[in-house]
Amino acid sequence: MRSRLLLLSCVFACTGAVAGPEKIKFPSDYLKGVLYQTLDRPDSKQYRELYASAAAIEAVRKGQPIPSGTVLTLVQWSVHQDDKGNPLKDANGRFMKKEILGHTVMEKRTGWGADYPSDWPRNGEWEYAVFTADGRPNAKGNANNKACFTCHLPHAKQDFVISLAKLNNTFPKAQTLVKGVKGDVNIASFAFLPARISAMAGKALTFFNTDDTPHQITVAGGPRTEVFLRGQKASLTIDKPGEYSYICGLHPSMKGTIEVK
Repeated sequence: MRSRLLLLSCVFACTGAVAGPEKIKFPSDYLKGVLYQTLDRPDSKQYRELYASAAAIEAVRKGQPIPSGTVLTLVQWSVHQDDKGNPLKDANGRFMKKEILGHTVMEKRTGWGADYPSDWPRNGEWEYAVFTADGRPNAKGNANNKACFTCHLPHAKQDFVISLAKLNNTFPKAQTLVKGVKGDVNIASFAFLPARISAMAGKALTFFNTDDTPHQITVAGGPRTEVFLRGQKASLTIDKPGEYSYICGLHPSMKGTIEVK
């Protein structure tokens, strides 16, 4: 009996070593890479930076797949705020970063992902890890590692990288926001405007993205749109009357309600 328990312990220990955030080392040299996106997050009052290696940038901008060995680093910053807690902005209208809060890293290696069980939301060959401001593994964040896979899973068509359009330089420029073009619901500063709207059953409802980041509409118990970028629209139709809650599938803190008549 004891031998069997020791064998099982070995199996679980080995399995834990094969798959998981422990595979990823903190990329202490990420500043030597390319800063390919910056983002103000009004919903969390953060400023964010995304870095990639020059080799990865070169590959995707030539139309090639994201190469094995690619490391993408998301740096989360706190921001300066006024006495009411509102983020302060610089002369360009951007948040003013203050202190690093943490890092989230996704790394791609040949064969990674296959180590997870079949019921795990695998993301191809990607693995994820969370680190503190000073680069130490964040035990609490890594304990919820599955959340990273679940969040990126709907983006399989773009190799699970939500920021791929920024990475390969195909993200629409600001001039795509033609004056007067809008949807039934506009998305601005990580909020739905209006947050509550009425719609007719069987009639398409249109969302228009004005943010410098992709969004995706996900209705609870209902349809989900494709990811859509700045200056783009997405539509969905609900056939049955009722009240439906929805979120952005990429930014769950964004919430809205659709009353279907």
